[in-house]
Amino acid sequence: MDTTTEHNVRTVETRDELDDVLATADRVLVMVRTAGCAICKSMEPILDIAAKATDATVVVFNPKADLDVVDAFDVRSVPTFLLFADGELLDRRADGFVPAEDLIEFVENGSA
Repeated sequence: MDTTTEHNVRTVETRDELDDVLATADRVLVMVRTAGCAICKSMEPILDIAAKATDATVVVFNPKADLDVVDAFDVRSVPTFLLFADGELLDRRADGFVPAEDLIEFVENGSA
């Protein structure tokens, strides 16, 4: 089930949905999260800001149904932020809460 927020933050629930986004969008920021993650929940308004401030497609993904994503993208903690361009993984962050300015810089410059 693919849902979208006011600022185009999309929630995808399967690897197929994630792959569809990666195949159709030029630049994609993915936040890998779990349902019980308090930091992930606190990042939701920050994701809205990043979606509004950048031209990236912003996606929230809980890999519970597709655990191969955990291995494929080397997810060791949540939230993990994955930055893709043209379907290729450019960069990643896995350092907990990220302020809006830092997340926007990460999306625009592809570096932590």
